[in-house]
Amino acid sequence: MRNPWTKLNSREIYSNPWIHVEEHEVINPRGGKGIYGKVHFKNKAIAIIPIDEEGNTWLVGQYRYTLDEYSWEIPMGGGPLHEDVLDAAKRELKEETGLTAKEWIRIARIHTSNSVTDEEGFIFVARDLTFGSTEFDETEDLAIKKIPLTTAVEMVMSGEITDSLSMAGLLKANMMLSSGQL
Repeated sequence: MRNPWTKLNSREIYSNPWIHVEEHEVINPRGGKGIYGKVHFKNKAIAIIPIDEEGNTWLVGQYRYTLDEYSWEIPMGGGPLHEDVLDAAKRELKEETGLTAKEWIRIARIHTSNSVTDEEGFIFVARDLTFGSTEFDETEDLAIKKIPLTTAVEMVMSGEITDSLSMAGLLKANMMLSSGQL
């Protein structure tokens, strides 16, 4: 399909090591002039659902500064744009849970909030797990809990898990497992 938007010009509003914010002067699809803000992420979002032989998974809990609240999530982090997403997933799983996996299945590519950002996320299921020690980043103060995957899905359905990558990943993994696709 053709792009119905016309960009007249753009300018950088803000930049740091993780994001770049731009403001665009545009002509919208109906012909009106306006502005559009765009947040460009300098990393890919990488999320992992580790699943053991008994159907358990691991969640990480942390206080999210941007939300000003505590959040339970699947293990996740950022992968540099030039890095292979599987390599980033392996690193993030090890850092946050101490787990490594022999089997990796990419189950989703997701745009986290495509009305304001170009962030691209990737969700993996990791299986055939080996346990080791965590390697938290300086910004991470994580709690880790092992629970049945079905309990994590119940946390999504009850609104206890609200993170978009966690919700999409847990629901899709559960559906794929139930239908024999995983």
